Amino acid sequence: MKVRNKSGGALAIVAMASVVALSVSGCTRDGAGQGNGSGASPGITDTSITLGITTPLSGPTAGPGTCTVAGVAAYFGAVNAAGGVKFGDGKTRSVNIKSYDDAYDPQKSLSNFQQMVSDNIFAVTAGLGTPTNRAFRDAAISQKVPQVLVMTGDPLFSDRKQSPWQLGFVPIYQNEGAAFGKLLAGSKDQHKVAILSQNDDYGKGYVSGFKEAIKGNSSISIVGEQTYEATDTSVDAQLTQLASSGADVFFNAMSITPLVIAALQKGQQIGWKPSWFLPSNTSSPTAILQPGGATAYPGIYSVSFAKAPQSPVFAKDPDVVKFLSELKQYGNYPDMPAFPHCMWSYMVGATLEQAFKNMTGPTRDNFMESLRDIKGLKAPLMLEGTSVDTTVDGQPAVSTVVVQKYNGQGYATAENFG
Repeated sequence: MKVRNKSGGALAIVAMASVVALSVSGCTRDGAGQGNGSGASPGITDTSITLGITTPLSGPTAGPGTCTVAGVAAYFGAVNAAGGVKFGDGKTRSVNIKSYDDAYDPQKSLSNFQQMVSDNIFAVTAGLGTPTNRAFRDAAISQKVPQVLVMTGDPLFSDRKQSPWQLGFVPIYQNEGAAFGKLLAGSKDQHKVAILSQNDDYGKGYVSGFKEAIKGNSSISIVGEQTYEATDTSVDAQLTQLASSGADVFFNAMSITPLVIAALQKGQQIGWKPSWFLPSNTSSPTAILQPGGATAYPGIYSVSFAKAPQSPVFAKDPDVVKFLSELKQYGNYPDMPAFPHCMWSYMVGATLEQAFKNMTGPTRDNFMESLRDIKGLKAPLMLEGTSVDTTVDGQPAVSTVVVQKYNGQGYATAENFG
């Protein structure tokens, strides 16, 4: 895999010296374009295939964004070292990754997509963010460029009619919210819930899933609800307002790492210590919960579908041992992963490899057909009871999650609330 270090940081990536604006409407390539004169789509030859990732490699979400590249790079770095992927057409190809920094800025992600088209990327994958992925969704559809296994729980990306060239990877936000709602609804006690959510489709998805799951349950009441903008630098005012509600459960649908840490700290400062629910992408024990002092709360709950390398339970797990070794060697990520996105993107690599093995022709159309025909794939690092299934319209590649409770070091499965 062709990579070189862009910034001297933990991850070696293919550096883009500049982002060149390319008029999407002026480009004539399509899903079965004559990218190399052989009937193949752009970005694939008899010996290689090139994938692009636009994701935040700088800014407040750079931690998880970096992981979205590191995991894929680790997976295919090891695969390439072993000889590459044997595709369904009989040819063996190496998988090359190019990454582009969008700093969680939708305008930059659109520019990055335009640059990827110019760079003859075969498909876009793994990138983090709902607004950033939405920014170039229409262009990807127009250009018939696959935008797949991306790190957004936006259900639009898994609707085949509306998004024929898209597919999400992580569970849709509604599924995560509903999983916690069902756990809370199973409690025999009365609960007052306060909600703070990001004022976009990300936050709205979590909240709608949660509310649907507790509908009709008289023991649960929502006593306060606030929103924040992804560009905000503080949520202190919202926390103070919600604390006055007397809620004993805090449903916190936030995607910005520094704000989650600050919210955990603010709750303690004002003496409000409810049980918390956090989304899977902002529930890292080492990067968020520990610096936020999460052990001060009676319970921090989240959901997962991946084995956590930090957990003593998985310390000697063969999947985890192999993953950590490859992450260090090929993903140039020497530390213990602080964010689950490292594991998720590693699973993305395994899912892509399965799709490649099923491809009978070197076109984007054939790739999409192959990708949407994966069922029951137990990708490395997946928790018991979860698997990859891309055959269900309206659902991403992974739709099942396990609710977990923070125990001060990592997470353990939560059978009950409390």
